[in-house]
Amino acid sequence: MTITASQDQRLNRRLRLGMVGGGRGAFIGAVHRIAARLDDRWELVAGALSSDPERARLSGEDLLLNPDRIYGSFEEMARREKEREDRIDGVAIVTPNHAHAPAARAFLEAGIHVICDKPLTTTRQEAEDLAKLARETGLVFAVTHNYTGYPLVRQARAMVQAGELGHIRLVQVEYAQDWLATRVEETGSKQAEWRTDPARSGPAGAVGDIGTHAFNLAEFIAADEVASLSAELHTFVEGRRLDDNAHMMLRFASGARGMLWCSQVASGLENGLRIRVYGEKAGLEWDQENPNSLLFSPLGEPPRIIRRNGYGANDVSRAASRIPGGHPEGYLEGFTQLYTDVAEQIAARLEGREPDSFSLQVPTVEQGVRGVRFIEAAVRSSEGKTAWVDV
Repeated sequence: MTITASQDQRLNRRLRLGMVGGGRGAFIGAVHRIAARLDDRWELVAGALSSDPERARLSGEDLLLNPDRIYGSFEEMARREKEREDRIDGVAIVTPNHAHAPAARAFLEAGIHVICDKPLTTTRQEAEDLAKLARETGLVFAVTHNYTGYPLVRQARAMVQAGELGHIRLVQVEYAQDWLATRVEETGSKQAEWRTDPARSGPAGAVGDIGTHAFNLAEFIAADEVASLSAELHTFVEGRRLDDNAHMMLRFASGARGMLWCSQVASGLENGLRIRVYGEKAGLEWDQENPNSLLFSPLGEPPRIIRRNGYGANDVSRAASRIPGGHPEGYLEGFTQLYTDVAEQIAARLEGREPDSFSLQVPTVEQGVRGVRFIEAAVRSSEGKTAWVDV
C-alpha cells in the first residue's frame, strides 16, 4: 500500500512515531528515541512500552506521552492507532527477539510503516512470512543494522561498487565483546537475562546478537551475498544455554572468501567490530571504535587515511555526516541516519515525490531475512560438525 499526495504538497510536521518495547530498564529503547529525535524528523507520540501493562503505563508517563496513547499491548496499539486521524506514521519495535514477528505483523496489517530491531525474527519461516507481507503492503520496513548508517561504512561500500578495490577476494570481519565473560545473566541484568534465554533470544546467542551485525556489515560493504558458511558455535561459560563465541568461514557468491568471528567472552574488548576487505587492486579497513577513519591501501602504494566529512570523503560519506570533520561521530548518529533515511522515504510518499537516493541504503526486511537465514545456517553447520551449509 503506497500512500501518495499531490506533487505540490509538502509535509509541514514531524513524522509521528510509536514504540513497542523500550520502557523502564531497557537500554536500546532510549537509543532509538534519541536517534529518532536527533535530526528532528520524528516525534514519539504513542507507545506500548512493556509487555506488563502497569510498567507500560509508567514508562509512557516517564516519556510524557498523552495518556490515551499509552497502550497495554502492541495489539491494542495497532488496532487503535489504525483508527486515529492523527495515527502514527511508523512504529519502532525494540522488544526481545521473540516479539518482533507478531508486533511487526500487527502494524503492517494496520497499514503502518515498521522499523524493527535485529534479528528480524527467531525463525526463518517467520522472517519469510514477514517479508512477504511487507511486499504485499508496499510499506517501508527497515531493520536497524545501525552500523550501515556510519558515513565511512557507506563510503567503503561505494568504493567497492565503483571498482576502486577491483574484484573482491577476501573479507575478514569480527565483532568481539567481553560483557558476557561471566554469568551476568544471574546478577539481575535484564539485557543479559533475555539474550541468553532461547525462548526469547532464539536459537543462537552471540551469533544472533552481534554475529548478525558482522554478517550484515560484510555483505553491505562487499556488496555481495554469503552463499555458504562453515561454523563452529561454542559456549565457554558453564551453564549458559546459548553460544557465546563463534568462528566461521564464508564463501561469497562472487567467489570471494571470508572469515567471521563473533564473541561476547573476549576479555578486554568492549565493542570490537572490525572489517577488512581486500580486492585485486586495494584493501579497506574500518574499526567501529575508531569510526571516523577508513584505511585505504592501494596495491604497491602507501596507505591513505580517509576522514569522515574530511580528507578523501566522498558524497556518500558527506550525506551521512552531521558535524564538521575532526569532530567525532558514531553510535547514536549511526542509528539516527537510519531513522532519517526512513523518514525521508515516508515523507516522499506522503508528498508524492521520489525520495533522496542517499536514503535508500537502509537495511530492509529482505536483509532481515538474510540475517535470520545466517543464524539458522550457522546453527545447522555447527550441529553438523562445521559442515558447509548454504545460506
